[in-house]
This record gives sequence, C-alpha cells and structure tokens, in this order.
Amino acid sequence: MGRLTRIIRHRWHDEAEVRRTLDAAALARLKERIAASEQRHSGEIRVCVEAGLPLSYLWRHATARERALALFSKLRIWDTEHRNGVLIYLLLAEHAIEIVADRGLAREVAAQTWPRLLAGMGEAFRAHRFEEGLNDAIAAVDELLVRHFPLAPGAANPNELSDNVTVL
Repeated sequence: MGRLTRIIRHRWHDEAEVRRTLDAAALARLKERIAASEQRHSGEIRVCVEAGLPLSYLWRHATARERALALFSKLRIWDTEHRNGVLIYLLLAEHAIEIVADRGLAREVAAQTWPRLLAGMGEAFRAHRFEEGLNDAIAAVDELLVRHFPLAPGAANPNELSDNVTVL
C-alpha cells in the first residue's frame, strides 16, 4: 500500500469508529472478561484498541508492532510486580493485532507461540468480528498466564492495572 493511501486510511478512522466497532456493552464485556481472567493468575492483561496510527507514526512508516511497544510503555504494563503484564493491541485501520508480553512471561513462552496465537485470531478480525477476536486473544493469554503464573489456592491477585479497554 502506498504511503498516501495508508495515511488516508488511518486518518479516516477515528475514536468514533472504535465506538461503532465495539460499543459500550462490548467494552464492558471485555472488561469483565479481563477481570475474571485475573482471578486465575498473577498476571495483568491490558487491551488497547486504536482506530488509526498517529500521524507521526505514519510519516516514519511505523508498524502496528512499534505502536504496541510504545503503548506497552506508556500504559506502564512493564511496571507489574512479577513482570508478567500483557498488552493486547488492536489497530482497526489495518485489522492488525499485536501481543506484547513483559519479560517474566516472555521468558516462559516459546517465541514461536506468539505468531501462532496471532494467526489464529486473524480470521475473526478479517471477518470484522472484533469482540470475538479480542475475547480469543484474552483467552489465549489467560491460558498462558494460568500455566506459568497460577494463583495459589486462596491467594488474591491485586489489580495492578486497569481492566478497562483503552480506546485511542
């Protein structure tokens, strides 16, 4: 895709597009899904949905992955006690999803696991089933966190990060 075409596509999408794609009820269901997940492990899951990349990213040909890494830092997902926070990032303009795991979880999960997870979710996003795709992403991350960072019986996971879906 040409540079101008990409810029137009990203500028065409705005926060209202996100709200049309994921209404308040869908955002509430995703928040509940995240909160329920975090009762099973010591990890923290953040979901961020962005309509289009900021112009500064488009000018320098940045990828969805680069934006996800920047948001991982900006949202302070790296700042959890066990270093097992995870960002699930959806870029609507490109139907791109990225998962960024902090070093605690990344150390435990084989590198080839992440692309396989992403590929499995791509079908839902290509079909514009964004809530379903995000639920699939949360479920996949939940499974990894339960496997590698389960809560001990009777233990609680203090909520270190907001369960709200961040909409940009």
